[in-house]
Amino acid sequence: MARRTPTIDRSRILTQPARRRTSKVRTHDEARPLESGASIAELLDSLPGLLGAADLNAAIDAWVRAWQRDRLVLFGFGAHLIKVGLAPIVVDLMERGAIGGLMMNGAGCVHDLELAMMGRTSEDVAESLDEGSFGMARETAERLNGAIAAGRADELGMGAAIGRDIFESKDRFAGRSVMATAWRLEIPVTVHAAIGTDIHHMHPSADGAAIGETSFRDFERLAGLVAGLQDGVVLNVGSAVVLPEVFLKALALARNLGHRVERITTVNCDFVRHYRPQRNIVERPTRVAGRGISLVGQHEVLIPLIAAGLIARYEAALRKPGRRSRKTSAKNSPRKGRGSRRRPGGKKK
Repeated sequence: MARRTPTIDRSRILTQPARRRTSKVRTHDEARPLESGASIAELLDSLPGLLGAADLNAAIDAWVRAWQRDRLVLFGFGAHLIKVGLAPIVVDLMERGAIGGLMMNGAGCVHDLELAMMGRTSEDVAESLDEGSFGMARETAERLNGAIAAGRADELGMGAAIGRDIFESKDRFAGRSVMATAWRLEIPVTVHAAIGTDIHHMHPSADGAAIGETSFRDFERLAGLVAGLQDGVVLNVGSAVVLPEVFLKALALARNLGHRVERITTVNCDFVRHYRPQRNIVERPTRVAGRGISLVGQHEVLIPLIAAGLIARYEAALRKPGRRSRKTSAKNSPRKGRGSRRRPGGKKK
């Protein structure tokens, strides 16, 4: 005979009034339907005040505050942002003065240059790898390696060296280049290369010493930017390993040297939540103060939405009574040109 399992006596449970219970969701947190022709600001205001929607609005608000107060906004990104057509969005934000510094991985340089040079980029890796032709584009490698070698001679970092090359070229689409725009506006752009990860490293024109020296110079420059990041914002768009690691070391260096970098907002944007961005961008840098935000979504949808909301809220704040209007130009950035353009001898161009 099977043993009988005892049951719970539900007649003895302790209840409480529903109105006294803590609740996470309230009616004022719910989404609001939009009328036809609603603005981007109205769209963002209509989102639920919950989870990802609340985080999206919090990230935009933090960026607006930093922009208003001339605090550093450090915009980091992997190559995918360029490949999915978002360079014009970043260029526009730089022109408006909404970005004070850029950090990127080496692959971003490849796609930024190729789009500037010939209006197209991104080969079929699987097919070209089968054929033995992957990464063997001659002009791409010669331009990048030549720019890096020239930058080393002129004591430039890799970002400034490549940005200068694209800006001074006759490339048909140079105006949409993130790196050329950064050079023109004197916005620091740092490139953090991992030897062997980028196609131009395979070519005979590659100089390991030049790659290492210019990228290391950019690391030191990034640490200088991070030292002034208090009350600022850091974004990492799509870099799963390199930028989260580099940023964490730059932050450690700045804090070790006595710079107060605690009250910051960090935002990671990617398709999924990866370990290193979650730890090194969102969580660890904001343990003392500030806030870390993780936004999950496709770059080609999420970044234009953030940019549109940012501009709308910034311009709405300028229209408020008693607020002095100022031009939305990169010339207003207090960090414009910090170590970004130098000739031999250390003199700024």
